Amino acid sequence: MAEFIKIYEENPNPKAVKKVVDVLRKGGLVIYPTDTVYGLGCDITNTKALEKIARIKGIKLEKANWSFICADLSNLSVYVRQIDTATFKILKRALPGPYTFILPGNNNLPKVFKKKKTVGIRVPDNLIIKTLVEELGNPIVSTSIYDEDELLEYTTDPELIFEKWQNLVDIVIDGGYGDNVASTVIDLSNDEPEVVREGKGDIDIF
Repeated sequence: MAEFIKIYEENPNPKAVKKVVDVLRKGGLVIYPTDTVYGLGCDITNTKALEKIARIKGIKLEKANWSFICADLSNLSVYVRQIDTATFKILKRALPGPYTFILPGNNNLPKVFKKKKTVGIRVPDNLIIKTLVEELGNPIVSTSIYDEDELLEYTTDPELIFEKWQNLVDIVIDGGYGDNVASTVIDLSNDEPEVVREGKGDIDIF
C-alpha cells in the first residue's frame, strides 16, 4: 500500500523530500506533480524499477518512450549528444516549462535504453519535482498517468490518483490539483523543430 505524502510547492518540506528520494533510491515508484499532468516515475538508474513501470504500463521496457525529468539544463549533456547553439537557445527559452524535447541520446543512457537514438527531456516548472531530482542527483524517468477510459482523461485530483494507484506504487505525492493537459512534445533531433504533440505550452515560440 502506497504512502500519501503532502508536499507544498511553495516550500517543499526537506524531510518529506528526503523520504521520497530514499524510496526512489531503493527502487520505489512514485507519483508526483509536474507543471502539467501528474506523472509516474522512478530513478532512471534502477533497472528493476523501470521494469516495474513497464509491467504496469503493459509494454516491453526496451520499447518504452518515456521522458527523463531533469532539474535544469546543466545535466542534459550527461545523456544527450552535443547540441548546437540554435537548439540550446530554444531549450533555454522554453525551459523550465510544459514541454518535452526529443533530442539525440548519447552512450551514457541507462543500459535498457542504449539502443534508443533519441531521448525525451523534461524540465518542468514545478518546485516539488525539481527538488526531488536535485536531491536524487540524477533524472527521474517519467510517464504520465491517465484514466483508462476511451477519452484518456487525465486525473487531476491527488486523492483520486491515490485511490486508483495505491496498490501499484510506493508513494503518491499530493502537490495540489494537477493540470489535465499534457506537455507539448517538440522533436529537436533533426534540422528543424517539429511539433509531435500539441499540449500545454505555446508552440509559437518555436
